[in-house]
Amino acid sequence: MSNDAISRRPAEPRVTRSQWRLAVLSGMASYLDSGIIVSSGLSLGLWQSRFHLSSWGLGALSAALTFSIAVGSLVGGRLADRFGRKRVYGIDILVYAIGAALLVFAPNSAFLFAGMIIGGLAAGADLPTSLAMVSEHSPRSVRGRLIGATQTMWVVGITAAIVIGFGTSTLGYLSAQLLFAHLALVALVSWVLRNRMRLSPVLEEAERGGGGEGIDARALRRLGAKPVLVPLLATGGFYLAWNLAANTMGQYGTYFLTTVSGASQTLATGMSLAGLPIGLACSLAFVRLADTPWRDRLFYVCAVLQVLAFAVAAATGGAVIAAMVFFLLLYNVVNQFAGEANYKVWSQEVFPEELRATTQGLTYGLSRALCGLAGLATPTLMAVSGSAVLWITTACVAVSGLIGVWVVRTITPQGRAAATGTSSTVRAKEAI
Repeated sequence: MSNDAISRRPAEPRVTRSQWRLAVLSGMASYLDSGIIVSSGLSLGLWQSRFHLSSWGLGALSAALTFSIAVGSLVGGRLADRFGRKRVYGIDILVYAIGAALLVFAPNSAFLFAGMIIGGLAAGADLPTSLAMVSEHSPRSVRGRLIGATQTMWVVGITAAIVIGFGTSTLGYLSAQLLFAHLALVALVSWVLRNRMRLSPVLEEAERGGGGEGIDARALRRLGAKPVLVPLLATGGFYLAWNLAANTMGQYGTYFLTTVSGASQTLATGMSLAGLPIGLACSLAFVRLADTPWRDRLFYVCAVLQVLAFAVAAATGGAVIAAMVFFLLLYNVVNQFAGEANYKVWSQEVFPEELRATTQGLTYGLSRALCGLAGLATPTLMAVSGSAVLWITTACVAVSGLIGVWVVRTITPQGRAAATGTSSTVRAKEAI
């Protein structure tokens, strides 16, 4: 990669400190989302022993989380676009803290389900709202970096959950409680900081004036127009295919390693932890490159390598520890350049501003709902054939790569033009 190509950017506006602050606080949506997914995955075996859950019970618990995130995304994105993003942005993270607290103190499986549902609804509502906030309050020339930073928070959330899980893996059920206590605390701190954050007077006025019924109705009707519908189907198709694989590994990776690969709980969490520093470094690299042509160039390469990573694991049926180590390390690298970060940036680039939370809520929510259906049967399928699970996920990342190529080559150029030509919101929003 030529240093010249990367450094040819001094003329672009710098990202201000307040914009980075907004990106980090908005990125807490991704942190808490990945945190609850990974923490629940680390806790499945502990919950199974504590509450005597069957394989179907574990599947139902994970599906409840996934479906709740889906519903939260669908509803939260629409509410944010209609009633004001800052209003939703300041509330949903507190609801998340309540759900996480229920998971800490759950006396039985009913409370586990309640905590997963409440936490999932809040996490889902926060994701499209937070990304739309970042996009709305940042200039186009730095938007990719700021959206990429929210994805880095996703990796940080995974890292924090696995570090805590690994460090407490010998504590039994207390390990699960500490995982969710950490999430509740982070959510509360983020809620306080978000509500103290002040936007510029101009932007606050836009928030108060946004979401009028007439504007909302006109904007909603545009979802069926080709310039919006085609990008909606493309980004949604990419994210669904990629997320079927990613969600399976996020929720069931540790469970897979302990039940199919024969690893201990400590070894399984340690293996997951080993690749995360590389993944975090690659996520930061994506932030650096998100507003350059290298973002798309790396997508092509990493989409192929992602298929290779899953195929190696599938070819061994998940039973060879060395192959699983290779898979986890390579996957942690390449999914940063051919996965959710790309989807998030594309979603902010190709849709009109007044529809961004709604469209991303739709694609995110429907993807999570279908992942919930898949997750319901995943533990049982793993018990029958771990190899089948891995081959299915390999096919999913292959499909996501093909759709992603279509998005990069065709949809994003058209979508950017449509978003620029049809947005009704004033673009002079350079500072917060």
